[in-house]
Amino acid sequence: MLTALARLVVPVACPGCGRQDVRWCDPCARTAVGGAPWRAEGGAPRLDRCDGRAPLPVWALADGTDDVRAIVVAWKDHGRADLDGLFRPALTRAAARTAPRLAAVATGAPLAVVPVPSSPGARWRRGREPVRSLAAAVARGLTVGGVRAVPVAALRRRPSRDQVGLGARERGRNLASALVLRERPSRAIRRCVLVDDVLTTGATLAAAEEVLERAGRAVVGAFVLAATPPPGSSDRRATTDPRQQFTLGSPWG
Repeated sequence: MLTALARLVVPVACPGCGRQDVRWCDPCARTAVGGAPWRAEGGAPRLDRCDGRAPLPVWALADGTDDVRAIVVAWKDHGRADLDGLFRPALTRAAARTAPRLAAVATGAPLAVVPVPSSPGARWRRGREPVRSLAAAVARGLTVGGVRAVPVAALRRRPSRDQVGLGARERGRNLASALVLRERPSRAIRRCVLVDDVLTTGATLAAAEEVLERAGRAVVGAFVLAATPPPGSSDRRATTDPRQQFTLGSPWG
């Protein structure tokens, strides 16, 4: 009865298709989180390290188009924190499945799973740091998969312009000095995995990687909920070498 009354006051609907009286529908859930994790860095030009090393490996759950984009935006910016219940278990499963591919570079100390922080303005509007919950889910999945991992909020973001609507170069300049270390990471932690919500140009992950590497920490991979197709493409996977979905394809062998 209480649930029915609450839905009269604040109607619940699937943020993907708008179906009423469900937090998310099965078809939209399958589209957003139902597939195997896949390598998405091939379509992110800012992840090119420009030093002969392969781009940072990034695993995504879905293409960031249509219903998936609507679900992520509802979760991040429209108060739908209940969608943690959709994304977190999916990322835990994805990280557990991916863990064997990171095992070779995760010997010794545990991996630090570092969430990309929100800007101060976004954090104030949202009332929370939504990506932190994703980082905890990734750390749990990696540990289940045999790779010790702990979530570490190692970064913070200074006030800066919102990334939405900016091109690849503008995103890079906007983030060049915005991301900084929250505190110096423990010396016991030498390798990190980044976590963010959406991969677009790769500028945000590249900036986070640069900050951590300047502090002497190696970034060995990243996880995102979705990867946005480049302009002119309706499918991010079409820009990615399909072999990358099954091999690490990184400078660590």
